[in-house]
Amino acid sequence: MTTLRYILAVVAWLAVSLAASGQEMPADTVAWPDSTVHLNKFQQFKERIRVRIDEKLNEPYDTIRDSGYWWRAMKHGKVDVTGKTIQYPKFLRFAWRLYKWGDKAFNSYDSAYVVGTGKNWKLILSSNNWVDTYDGEPFANSRAWMRSNLTSNIGLQLSFMAVSVGFTVGLSDLIHGGTKSKKVDFSFTCARFSADAYYMENDRPVTVIFKDNSSGTKMTFRNFGGFHRMSYGMSAYYIFNNRRYAQAAAYCFSKYQRRSAGSLIAGIRLLHRDMSLNVQELPDFAREQFAEDDELPRFLYNDYCVMVGYGYNWVLGKKWLLNLTLAPYTGYRHMIATQHEDRASDWSMNLRARMGVVYNHKQFFMGLQSYADIHRFKSEEHNFLGSVIDCTWMAGIRF
Repeated sequence: MTTLRYILAVVAWLAVSLAASGQEMPADTVAWPDSTVHLNKFQQFKERIRVRIDEKLNEPYDTIRDSGYWWRAMKHGKVDVTGKTIQYPKFLRFAWRLYKWGDKAFNSYDSAYVVGTGKNWKLILSSNNWVDTYDGEPFANSRAWMRSNLTSNIGLQLSFMAVSVGFTVGLSDLIHGGTKSKKVDFSFTCARFSADAYYMENDRPVTVIFKDNSSGTKMTFRNFGGFHRMSYGMSAYYIFNNRRYAQAAAYCFSKYQRRSAGSLIAGIRLLHRDMSLNVQELPDFAREQFAEDDELPRFLYNDYCVMVGYGYNWVLGKKWLLNLTLAPYTGYRHMIATQHEDRASDWSMNLRARMGVVYNHKQFFMGLQSYADIHRFKSEEHNFLGSVIDCTWMAGIRF
């Protein structure tokens, strides 16, 4: 509630400052304590803001409990959403009751194992790095290994309870210009279930190691730019031991895991993948595998899978937490397009492995989150194993 008071007061102070722009501020407007003579300019600015916020919060206001009291109290940081004498609008009262019901039904824990942080807001700075790899037999009597160049993004995220807004930018795009990759992630986690979704598109060059088994020729090509890959998907799963195991402690920083615990998880995962290869950019001996009238190879398919796995939180001392989660997912693969009407297997086999390391120090925290999503494609003419490997460093503050 203190945070809400300060935020509302800052907004009010900005409005007053804009209205008074152009007027010189008297030197004795703020009563400075003696210690401020030693503060630098930034510290003096923060002190001035703090004093003005306190003055705004402590201003007198009409306390008559009429229909407009809740708004006046909110502007002065005195609002109490549980107060029975406050005449809130019907929608706000309904939303509050709905939240309280949902929090009790879906987000309650055994306090001997999991406790809340006591803070609703989080400000997080992140560095996200990822690569995608492919290993298999693209043509008869051949083998290829492909790995994309590292893609790095930096981002800033502001979260309030389960709602967050963030912005990320690619370092490679800033340095070299253009947009060669896109990646968007969304996730929601409470005690009973978790859901996430993503979109990834990557045209960045790959390093290719190609081997012709018939001739024994082996060649390495760097910065090969003829491989386009795009995928998107979502997953949702239920956490069975939801009273003692907190996924949010490792990946959302919104809970503290007090004692080690694990849980079986089960749910669904839906995926769409589209990969194509520009034959004209292949080396000569690889391009010879295709006839002149051949179409470009394209792998376009959907996976509809059931996911079953297990996650475990290890509490290491008072400040460290380690999480490992393994979740194989398998189901039906629907082939939309491929070369020469090549028939693909209707069986989809995949694996998702996730790791989280968290260090907590009072309201501050740091974390490492990493995952590997591995999928297999097999048809009459093609066979390969693809993966996306992602690693994110995070540091933030709760308030």
